[in-house]
Amino acid sequence: MIYFDNAATSLPKPPAVGEAILQALNTFGGPGRGGHPAALAAGRTIFKARMAVAKLLGSAPERTVFTSNATESLNIAISGLLTPADHVITTALDHNSVLRPLYRLRDRGMGLSIIGIDANGNLNYDDFAGVLQPNTKAVVCTHASNLIGTVIDLSFVSDFCKKNGLLMITDASQTAGVFPIDADALGIDVLCFTGHKGLMGPQGTGGFCVREGLSIKPLKVGGSGIHSFSETHPSEIPDRLEAGTANAHGIAGLLAGVEYILEQGVDTIREKECALAELFRSGIAEIPGVRIYGDPNVSHAPIVTLNIGTVDSAEVGAHLADDYGICVRTGAHCVPLAHIGLGTKEQGSVRFSFSSFNTQEEVRIALRAIAEIAAELH
Repeated sequence: MIYFDNAATSLPKPPAVGEAILQALNTFGGPGRGGHPAALAAGRTIFKARMAVAKLLGSAPERTVFTSNATESLNIAISGLLTPADHVITTALDHNSVLRPLYRLRDRGMGLSIIGIDANGNLNYDDFAGVLQPNTKAVVCTHASNLIGTVIDLSFVSDFCKKNGLLMITDASQTAGVFPIDADALGIDVLCFTGHKGLMGPQGTGGFCVREGLSIKPLKVGGSGIHSFSETHPSEIPDRLEAGTANAHGIAGLLAGVEYILEQGVDTIREKECALAELFRSGIAEIPGVRIYGDPNVSHAPIVTLNIGTVDSAEVGAHLADDYGICVRTGAHCVPLAHIGLGTKEQGSVRFSFSSFNTQEEVRIALRAIAEIAAELH
């Protein structure tokens, strides 16, 4: 199997990730649920994970909250900071994990403006000022498109938010562990991440980093391991936003993934992944009938998205999997507005996303496969 679906879930993981999960399964008790060695071991690992993630993303351990994935993180941030009386700005590059929570608030009266994209998938930055309203509360946007990899200029978004007194909520699902991020330096109020993509951890892990002093209304309340006689949930972060027993086994794996990234270096990982993506992009550009999406002249995550003529993307993906053992993502990728903007609503698209564990030989095999499929189907 050749795996080019790392924007969905990275595979393989560093060996230490699986080893950490197995050890945790056999040794961890309930974190924060006792003073015995098994409970303390789980608690210590979660704190070590907070420190590692905070170091990687430019935050502080006490402001690093763990969730099940970026979708939960975004739901907590959006529902906990925004109200139907507000107005919010987002973009056409954003995932349904951003759009659907915003649509739910919009249906209750919240104003919502969506910054569009051009034919190459570039964000129309000039449109930000024009949609600003007196009750605009926040900009909620991705750091990089999961469809075409286009990186949004967070410095621009940060300056816009600071100038206009807005909250900045950022979805770093495609960039955490791949691009350098300093949440505090950028003035990001909430930086949401998932564990199972670039952070190389297991599914079911994620979280967010919160700006100091920002109060977010909890999405869930319940068991916390502390203040058990209080009728209200603890007010201190991270306990305020982490009701219930934490996924300590998964977080142990996430810690191992983040430690691997810190050891290897984000720049080293990104450079290898982007070099593989560029090798693939330049190769398929020579194949008749193949269309590549996204502007090659702007910064990109290690993602290359294409179509072959008018062939349905699912058919191309089936050929790649069945005939060549190549795993890619096809279809709508949970980003409907980006597909509408690119004109691929009906056809979908074929996405190749690269890992530092991929090789140049795997890329060459994929290029031959695309050439053969294009010759057969186009």
